[in-house]
Amino acid sequence: SQPLSIRMHLMKISDSLKEDIADAPNWFHKAIETKLEQKKYAFNGHEVAYQKWVIDDEEQLTVLIHGTGAHSKWWDPIAPLLESKGTIIAPELPGMGDTSHFDKYDFELFKDAVLGVIDNEGMLKRKIFLVGHSLGGHLAAYIASEMPELVSGLIIIDSPIRPPDYDYDKHISSGPLRPIKYYSSKKEILSRFRLMPPQECKNDWYLRFIAEFSIKETSDGWRWKFDDRLFRSLKRLDGYGFSFSCPALFISGSDSLLLGSKIMKYMQSAFSEIMEFKVIKDAAHHVLVDKPIELAELINMELKKWN
Repeated sequence: SQPLSIRMHLMKISDSLKEDIADAPNWFHKAIETKLEQKKYAFNGHEVAYQKWVIDDEEQLTVLIHGTGAHSKWWDPIAPLLESKGTIIAPELPGMGDTSHFDKYDFELFKDAVLGVIDNEGMLKRKIFLVGHSLGGHLAAYIASEMPELVSGLIIIDSPIRPPDYDYDKHISSGPLRPIKYYSSKKEILSRFRLMPPQECKNDWYLRFIAEFSIKETSDGWRWKFDDRLFRSLKRLDGYGFSFSCPALFISGSDSLLLGSKIMKYMQSAFSEIMEFKVIKDAAHHVLVDKPIELAELINMELKKWN
């Protein structure tokens, strides 16, 4: 591994970001100032980046997995709110954040990258809880299905677990259809930051924070960090039957398109014996940025039940 020094976020973020999030609530500032460790490890000739919060020396690990095109710093305001024991880790999936870009992307690659992070920390034998949003929820459920002996609990945040006979030919991707575009200035690219799938969000300070870490400057100009090939080459879980058996919680927003859908009805029917379903009011798909406090409270309640 290649550990970086532990440091406080506000010591390294730009002056413009400090100014733009000045009106954020106190809990948010306190959370993003919480010390964490940023690390990378070698993986299949590439590098996988991740963040680590050490809570105490308990033998427990909580893994926070981000969504498509996102990165680990989506969890910076959330992780310090969790009343977890042991360690919290937020990996950056291949092709996203500061993790290397790959030629092809599939769930096996994502699974191996996440397991590599856990192994790099020597924590594969710990009590492990997986928490995933959107794509991260799919991946968490996939890992729990493929390696049931590894996962002690699963929290899925607004991730549509589709039935094995789902017709992906009719599925419309929410990702960008055009190649990465380069922008002449940081201000210009930040003005283009949008949530995908699109939705309204009142917490501008949260959006501004994650936007700061979604971009990078290159010799050609400013660009998004994610690999745009990801949206075209990602192999879906077509025909896959999720079979996780650990205790699970599904969290959705009251304004999520999943509520009342055929997919939600399938999930409630297929997993009702092991999965609870909770709804957070006034949140859409991006529950993290819509209702971070309420989300953390639900996660805390579930983790306490499982300990």
